[in-house]
Amino acid sequence: MTHKELDGIFDSFNNNTIFRDKSMLQSNYKPDQILHREEQIKQIASILAPVLRGEKPSNLFLYGKTGTGKTLSINYVSDELQKRHKKDDSVNLRVEYLNCKLKKVSDTEYRILAEFIKKLGGNVPQTGLPTQAVYAKFIELIDSEKQLVVLVLDEIDQAVKKISSDFLYNLTRLNSELSNTQICIVGISNNLTFLDELDPRVRSSLSEEEIVFPPYNALQLQDILSKRAEKSFKENVVGEGVIQKCAAFAAREHGDARRALDLLRIAGELCERDHSKKILLKHIDEANNKIERDKILDVISSEPKQFQLVLYSIIQLSEKNKEKPVFTGDVYNLYQELCEKTKTEVLTQRRVSDIIQEFDMLGIINVKVISKGRGGRMREIKLAIANNIIKKAKEIVKESLGYS
Repeated sequence: MTHKELDGIFDSFNNNTIFRDKSMLQSNYKPDQILHREEQIKQIASILAPVLRGEKPSNLFLYGKTGTGKTLSINYVSDELQKRHKKDDSVNLRVEYLNCKLKKVSDTEYRILAEFIKKLGGNVPQTGLPTQAVYAKFIELIDSEKQLVVLVLDEIDQAVKKISSDFLYNLTRLNSELSNTQICIVGISNNLTFLDELDPRVRSSLSEEEIVFPPYNALQLQDILSKRAEKSFKENVVGEGVIQKCAAFAAREHGDARRALDLLRIAGELCERDHSKKILLKHIDEANNKIERDKILDVISSEPKQFQLVLYSIIQLSEKNKEKPVFTGDVYNLYQELCEKTKTEVLTQRRVSDIIQEFDMLGIINVKVISKGRGGRMREIKLAIANNIIKKAKEIVKESLGYS
């Protein structure tokens, strides 16, 4: 392709954009008004309001499915609290946010503390110190002045999955070691049963107050999309039925507003690539297929090392066996070998069977139980994702596991 042809493509994109402000469709955009979450915002504000009198509020736990407005609502209330607090600064107020799903930030207790120390203006090496020494540094730093600190731990279930609930217990007990500072913890989880799975002592400390975020329904999603679309796109760009179709797709995905906004944004991008002046229903279908593909890869990249080793074993055996089926026993044998190579603790066969079941539920593989008569039953495994996704998934897992 010549420079001139490339210039033609770039000029076409510059001159024919259908977007007015694409950032308004991004998941990290903060709207002036949060629709259909008035009740939850009121509850959060009421629980955290004591900070304005210099009092420690109750620890708070927010839960609900992905895209139900949890992070948006807590950030909105936090911003408003800090604005209000600036007018009366008798006690310093800090709100520090951490997404526990981020790799190399929250996969160990050490790293979570190191990240908070960094946010508070301190510094510790990424590895090398005993965890107790990092706790001591955190306490020294946070207790250096009279202040209230709200620690927001988003996707907290991911951290517990990677580490254990002990670190949560340690965080909730920190106040007993502080003389100047008081800490309030806000936990956020997409897993509705997460609290039930916690050690009772951790649960009672963490979830002094709980707020549930229900899924948005299709009409609420239409409201949210219409409001954002008005300012995101130029006039007459969104075709008939597009908002409704986006909302319907997202309502099926447990009322996920993030999914709805992603659908509309990606449909707009696909529309531009088509050199079309209007977003059509076909663009929504294409965007939905792309999101489904990306979602599987996102799940794979965020899974713990043990899950990735099991998946890598399945991929390796599937490639080796070509059209022949792969059985659970074969997967476990290869998984054990890979654990030895990567110096990873070997899980029991039952636990690996549970992981295989989870992959089946996620739609990454299909598991079929085969009866062998007196020989008992076997589980036959087949990859359920397209070849291009398998290739990408393999690259993600290899990079994560440090394979060349």
